[in-house]
Amino acid sequence: MDRIPGQVALVTGGGRGFGRAFALALAESGMRVAVAARSRDQVEETAQLIRARGGDSCAVTVDVTDGDGVRSLVEDVERQLGEIDLLINSAGSGPPFGPTWESDSSQWWKTVETNLKGPFLCCQAVVPGMVKRKRGRIINVASGAGTTSIPYMSAYVTSKAALIRFSEVLADEVREHGVSVFAIQPGTVRTAMAEELLKSPEGKRWLPWLVNIFEEGRGDMFEPGVDLMRYLASGRADALSGRMFFAPGTPEDIGRHAARIQADNLHVLRMKSI
Repeated sequence: MDRIPGQVALVTGGGRGFGRAFALALAESGMRVAVAARSRDQVEETAQLIRARGGDSCAVTVDVTDGDGVRSLVEDVERQLGEIDLLINSAGSGPPFGPTWESDSSQWWKTVETNLKGPFLCCQAVVPGMVKRKRGRIINVASGAGTTSIPYMSAYVTSKAALIRFSEVLADEVREHGVSVFAIQPGTVRTAMAEELLKSPEGKRWLPWLVNIFEEGRGDMFEPGVDLMRYLASGRADALSGRMFFAPGTPEDIGRHAARIQADNLHVLRMKSI
């Protein structure tokens, strides 16, 4: 396990799913962890789990699409735990599911706001401090869905593709200041968001293949995604800032193949043409 003692992490979407798994793992690695989400009871539960294991944590409620709320969040975390060294943007949304022309436009845009505007606002709030201190890391939880076309998931696919590109652009802007930015696909697991999809008529009708993944027990475990996150958070992949990495897999392969990744410009979104 990578040890990252004495640093402060902020994890959005930390009340459940991957966000909670990331927060617990970072605390075990020696970091002080701020857990943020909209549901007070969920973030409090995550923070209590960290404290019960001897860690240092605070719970803060926030809507990541609210700029004033995000700025207040960062100020609150820095008062309680100290300057933020690591930001993990894990808050996310999936619906609507179905034909784009039948989708509710407000719900469609809400998902884009949660998955893209949220990380943008959180990055905008923490990056100035990182740039000033000449150090910091950001991990944006994207999805393999952002690298391909998946019919009937247009809001989710579009927002995750944009998040992957945003991560690369931001990485290019902050590289000279000692700050690293990554996008990750942590794996397909049975999170609360996945459960909502599984139980919905829309999911069963338009995405039966995804429903089958879980019903057949083919969903990945949390551990591969957590291991990938912890590897990137440790700083061992900073030379590859701006790229997207996938779980499951062996995180050490990232470092082992770093020269090839850079030479062939792998793990980035690119258009191929004749």
